[in-house]
Amino acid sequence: MKNQQISALIVVVCAILFYGCCNENKDKEVFSKESMFYFDGSISRDVLENYLDRSVTAGYFLVPGTPERYQFPYREDDIRMLQNIGAKFIGRSIYRWSEESKLGDPVFLNYAKRLIDRMHDYDSEIIFQGCLFEHVSADVNNLEIPAWVFEAFDLPVEKRTFNSLDMIKRLDPDAPIRWGGTGGGVPMINNQETQLWFYFLAKSYIDIGCEAFHLGQVDLIGQDDPDKTHYAKFLQKIRDYAAKNARRHYVLLDGHTPNGGFIKDGVSLLDFNSFPLRIKEVVDKPMEGILEVDYSDGIFGRSLGAISPSGWKAESMPYLVEFDNFGTNGNQGVANVDDPFCWGYDDITWFSVQSEEERNKWLWYAFDWIKENDPNGHLQMCVIRMITGGKGNETLRSYFANTNSIACPVGYSQEETIKEIWNTRLIKK
Repeated sequence: MKNQQISALIVVVCAILFYGCCNENKDKEVFSKESMFYFDGSISRDVLENYLDRSVTAGYFLVPGTPERYQFPYREDDIRMLQNIGAKFIGRSIYRWSEESKLGDPVFLNYAKRLIDRMHDYDSEIIFQGCLFEHVSADVNNLEIPAWVFEAFDLPVEKRTFNSLDMIKRLDPDAPIRWGGTGGGVPMINNQETQLWFYFLAKSYIDIGCEAFHLGQVDLIGQDDPDKTHYAKFLQKIRDYAAKNARRHYVLLDGHTPNGGFIKDGVSLLDFNSFPLRIKEVVDKPMEGILEVDYSDGIFGRSLGAISPSGWKAESMPYLVEFDNFGTNGNQGVANVDDPFCWGYDDITWFSVQSEEERNKWLWYAFDWIKENDPNGHLQMCVIRMITGGKGNETLRSYFANTNSIACPVGYSQEETIKEIWNTRLIKK
């Protein structure tokens, strides 16, 4: 009996040592320097643009569904679809637009980490993007601030929750608060409470494996920081944490830049710019939309030159254009070239109401048009995003690029087109 106990103990010890070694090896991921997606500590323009060329919007991909609001019954098919098309940059994969207190539930971030790990087991080079958005609701007041947030800012540790009113307060108390009411609004970057909140988000997302952040409407968040002093200092704090703790010691930052960039002293605070597509109606051809330089506030031909955060100089910073979602104007089917809606719809909803054939044709058109008219631009393919109205899957309120099948009966069937565009139009660098 004694020998059996000793043998059993040896087996347990060996198993623990083996498990520990496996975990240690997993934590020390090895990335091939020969890969066109290799970076560590900084990123070259070629590698960055390789990622942008294979970027998608996959809203809430890393967020666990809840029956009362968000339903994700086809997540397994979403995973298959992303792997099938070869996506490398998964945009907007995790974020909070209200319901901030869910981040206090370990299930929320644990779910995201398990899914990130699963995807990285398939392809370790995939980048997942979280968001530090231009909106906070009063629900953040139900989220307790961890001690490490205070410690990162050399502040005395307090036992308290975040305070939305301290985030949205303006230097001019009479200045308007966008999306105000019930304690919500735009967090101002010059407010220390906003920096505590954004740091909490950034560290939490880096720790589960995210390597990029979309910063939303940076000009709104920086309204009371016109010289970008507060923004630059805060973003450096995020970069400093990433340099020690991110998978490849770096994070990619972008934001909506209607003025063509987000630059301080000649250096871009962002690794790349981003903006909505701004699709223009063809007035005499109902429901048709085109891209056009100098239409509305579109970014085509307007991305400013700067020194990148990684140190290379660009005459025009690279940028993404995305199928944005922002609702409808109440006049669906009516052309108005003076507003940002296309036939009364936001970008992705307009796209979703086209026929399958027209959607596929438009992706080829948009990809080629951008490459021809401004090679600094990159089309971010949309694979999962909220729609407003639309048709066919109103109960899920989302567009899915998945091939329509039993596995995803609400799919709009663009995945094979996306895959073909990338496989035939992109040249390896």
